[in-house]
Amino acid sequence: MLLLKNANIIQFYPPKITYGVDVVVEDKLIIDVGKDLDKNYKADREINLENKFISNGLVCSHNHFYSALARGILADIKPCNNFLDILKNLWWKLDRAIDEETLYYSGLIGALEAIKSGTTSVVDHNASPSFISGSLSTLKKSFEKVGLRGILSYEITDRNGMEGMKCGLKESIDFSKIIDEEKISSNSSYLIETAIGAHAPFTLSNNSLDQIREALKISNRGIHIHVSEDETDLTFSHHNFKKDVMQRLDDFSLLNDKSIIVHGVYLNDNDISILNKRDSFLVHNTRSNMNNGVGYMKKLNKIKNLAIGTDGISTNMFEEIKFAFFKNNDSHGTLTANDFIIFLYNGNIILQRYFNKSFGKVEKGFIADLVIYDYLPPTHFVDENIAGHFIYGFSSRDVKTVIINGNIVYENRKFPFDISSIYSEARKVSKKLWEKMNKIN
Repeated sequence: MLLLKNANIIQFYPPKITYGVDVVVEDKLIIDVGKDLDKNYKADREINLENKFISNGLVCSHNHFYSALARGILADIKPCNNFLDILKNLWWKLDRAIDEETLYYSGLIGALEAIKSGTTSVVDHNASPSFISGSLSTLKKSFEKVGLRGILSYEITDRNGMEGMKCGLKESIDFSKIIDEEKISSNSSYLIETAIGAHAPFTLSNNSLDQIREALKISNRGIHIHVSEDETDLTFSHHNFKKDVMQRLDDFSLLNDKSIIVHGVYLNDNDISILNKRDSFLVHNTRSNMNNGVGYMKKLNKIKNLAIGTDGISTNMFEEIKFAFFKNNDSHGTLTANDFIIFLYNGNIILQRYFNKSFGKVEKGFIADLVIYDYLPPTHFVDENIAGHFIYGFSSRDVKTVIINGNIVYENRKFPFDISSIYSEARKVSKKLWEKMNKIN
């Protein structure tokens, strides 16, 4: 049992701050919140937070940990004039160069940096065509080594041939069975869930979509797929199938309340209507969209379920939400700072739908995924201005301690194991990765 004394609790939705209370954690759960709880509980460990702030953990609702070792990349990359060039000349070379060792260290670095920035859960979308079978278990090992929660998927696609598509399909189904077996095991920490990943509609035939539908039925999961990140996706659908892109997915019964639709920059009103009708989630990735120059999703206010991701540009949700809000303002959008706090909070709803547990609040009965901050507000910090402080004040530098699944995984800005050796090895692995990329046509 862990007792956190004298905490100032931040609830993001509905926005509320409660000053000077205690939080009791036992066996993955928050079991009590209130005043002077040391009188009622004999804790194994007590931490006096001295009026530091605490919130639920942050959720990155879409990421690509396989790209973690692309930072500062020195591989030979041809000039890119559009988004398809970026895919072909960079990412589709990098993912083919990934082997088991590369993926493991990519996962470790991604997980370490997530936790350091207060992100306790990551919804990851993997691509490693030269290492498909066992890839999700390798990522799972990385997540669990660090203590990060995740929903993992492998992108099924036709772009590496039918054999690659079938291998991706098999990996997805096999991994869902592994997770199902672990869920019923008393020894399982149950940190990892899975979705059925797919790259994008423009790299999937109707036959492949039909097989993905069967995988969804077998696994009882949702699809995790990029849609309309670039105009290519909708042009492909209109030209080849005479359908809007979401209509095509819906015709194969691929959309449900566990569906994670990513980007959606060019979704039209019919697409959005289908998305909302199926109670699916759209994940907005502002920095990635800006970096790739694909455009801006100007219909965010029409989306029923909207969450925030990074698409591989770090796991720092403080940075992501700032960019998301500022880009909205720059585009003369009508959404408020509080709206974007809600979108960030909504990642917890995705977790709830997959883990079937309560996430997102510092309240009794909720999973103990928590972040403790060293934030010193220079102005009044009350219910009404949580969003203002979070966007204009808080940063990853304020993250002091992180608790996931009731376990302290990062305390006083330190991990319970040496990370310098991990980073040292990652540098060696990244160099080999870049060299392999140069040999791929």
